[in-house]
Amino acid sequence: MKKAELIAAISEKGGYTKKEAENALNAVIETITSSLENGEKVAISGFGSFEVRDRAAKESINPATKEPVHVPAKKVPAFKAAKALKEIVDKK
Repeated sequence: MKKAELIAAISEKGGYTKKEAENALNAVIETITSSLENGEKVAISGFGSFEVRDRAAKESINPATKEPVHVPAKKVPAFKAAKALKEIVDKK
């Protein structure tokens, strides 16, 4: 499902206009992004949680040249599904 399809589904299920649904979705995405940027964890009951995880620096190999490459440490966003969501997905 793409963003436009998600907006249409929100609009249909919630009885909102597509513009209202788009504004709501954009507000949720911006809020989650901003919270992660500030290092905060975002937990949505029954759905899951978003957090920032640290990735350690490592040595890797460039597959094209077979030369070693240093990959620096970085922070990455991560999502962990809630138990309820996992159970719903597993039923199908």
